Amino acid sequence: MRVLGIDPGLTRCGVGVVEGDVGRPLRLVDANVIRTSAGVPIATRLVTIEAGLAEWIEEHRPDAVAVERVFARSDVSTVMGTAQASGIALVVAARRGIPVATHTPSEVKAAVSGNGRADKAQVGMMVARILRIPEAPKPADAADAVALAITHIWRGGAQARLDAALARSGGAR
Repeated sequence: MRVLGIDPGLTRCGVGVVEGDVGRPLRLVDANVIRTSAGVPIATRLVTIEAGLAEWIEEHRPDAVAVERVFARSDVSTVMGTAQASGIALVVAARRGIPVATHTPSEVKAAVSGNGRADKAQVGMMVARILRIPEAPKPADAADAVALAITHIWRGGAQARLDAALARSGGAR
């Protein structure tokens, strides 16, 4: 399974592609950020993010997309920008028929570090350890996107197998 993780943001939208399956070693394919300037109108910034995400999807052909679920923070402008970038990510994947899942920050932290309140440094260190790479992808937004992809493979892949087993057995959820 190949997953594109997206850590939405207007200034830095983290992207990371991880390949692998539950119970097998995972491999980092690529990670980076799509950057936009705060001095540019929001509509233009969103178009830049859309084009960047479309390029990542075309280049890496993910089987699924995992996006960080927006949650309330004290700074409303940050939440709005994150929500706008998140909406673009969902639309870009959905237009291409790619399954999309969202994961909360605490879900991701718990999945990769065992602690839902882990800080960015802990998450980055565990991402590097899980992928057996010398250091976490940089900047932190890219590492967060990779952590989202890892979480989706571990949780989403397991859920897909459960759903398939239930379907084969005629069971319902």
